[in-house]
Formats: sequence, structure tokens, C-alpha cells
Amino acid sequence: MKELFLVRGLPGSGKSTFAKALGGINIEADMFFMDAEGNYNFDVSKIKDAHNWCRHSAMEAMKSGADKVIVSNTFTQEWEMEAYYLLAQELGYTVFSLIVENRHGGVNEHGVPEEKLEQMRNRFEIKL
Repeated sequence: MKELFLVRGLPGSGKSTFAKALGGINIEADMFFMDAEGNYNFDVSKIKDAHNWCRHSAMEAMKSGADKVIVSNTFTQEWEMEAYYLLAQELGYTVFSLIVENRHGGVNEHGVPEEKLEQMRNRFEIKL
């Protein structure tokens, strides 16, 4: 069975750590901002480019026939996952949406301001 995991959660919740533990091909929009030396260079004006890159990378991994593809992004709203659901349907992948909670006191590595985290918390949509 081919699987696509969408790992959701706020910054610092442990999405990346959990995604890596799942194995498979891990992709996240934050990877777009990494330079050749491994430095994170976030640029808010390029966030749309980062998410386009992420979707394209996931599509390429699925088209290549990878058994397990994991996309770990905040995905605070349903529409942010829609393109992935459509790709999975088109390419024969079963989708699992997983929410990672920060119950371990994880640190927000990228320094997202508390005000922004609160906005993310307030718009987080869950479909049960």
C-alpha cells in the first residue's frame, strides 16, 4: 500500500521529529529555506513559493512510486491539505492526517513569535 502522511501541528510541536520517525520520504515547506550549509533563512515573502515547492516535491515522490511520503507542515486549515488529498487520490495513495500536540514542552526552533502562534492556534481546523 502506498501511503501519504500529512503531519500537522504548531511550530515546536515535534512534527519534524515525528515525521522522521515514520521513515519514508519526508518533505516540509521549511526545507525550501535551507541553504547548502544547512542554515535556515526564512523569508516571509517566499512562503507561497515554499509551499508550491513542497507540493511539487511530494508529487514527484509519489509519481516515482515511493511507498511512504510524509509532508510535515502546520496545515492549520483544511484547504491547505486539499492539493495533497487530490494528488493522493490521483496517484493511488492512502492518506493519513496526523496532529502532533506539544505535550512534551518542545521548542519552537524557528522563533515564531507568540502572537503568530496564537493566531495559528485560533485558526486550527480539525475534521473528525
